[in-house]
Amino acid sequence: MDEQTPRFLRFEKCDEPVREPVTKLGGQPVWLEEPEWPLSAETGNPMRFIGQVRLPGAGVRLGYLFMTEEEDGHGYETMDPEAGENAFFAQPGRPASFYEAAPLETGPTHGPDHVAVTYDPDSIPFVGGGITFLGGAPDVLLDAPGTWEHILQLDSIDVPFYVNFGDTGTGYAFLDTETGEGRFFWHCC
Repeated sequence: MDEQTPRFLRFEKCDEPVREPVTKLGGQPVWLEEPEWPLSAETGNPMRFIGQVRLPGAGVRLGYLFMTEEEDGHGYETMDPEAGENAFFAQPGRPASFYEAAPLETGPTHGPDHVAVTYDPDSIPFVGGGITFLGGAPDVLLDAPGTWEHILQLDSIDVPFYVNFGDTGTGYAFLDTETGEGRFFWHCC
């Protein structure tokens, strides 16, 4: 399977914490370099860890996904990829300049690890689930710079815990393949 062909994902709960550089949701990040836990631009609090993605290529690289947790009904600008209320970046690579990061190894998360399992969508009957996949083309149109690559489309229906992507929204992660800096945003109907 080439890197342009999407790999469809579902997630299975793990009995033990995952310490390997694999695609997963929940748990704690498996840092490949020094920890760089993103902080909310508005509050300065650590963002909540959503998950990590094993990136394609010969060497081991991970993309890390975070989003600010809503507090007291306050809706942060998590829909905007550059508001500093969500983060996606790679290691090796660097976080974006519009939020700060702290050297925290652990922080807020959504609960236990759920490891990704790939599947062929043609091999199972459609049961109303979402469409989560790595690679391929996202189902939104974007004017992204030439060095940005679509990494992950994450349908909130497929996430094994609550994330606020609006009303059954979908998240999209992109990575600058030269710097490892990323962008994440979500969209809903």
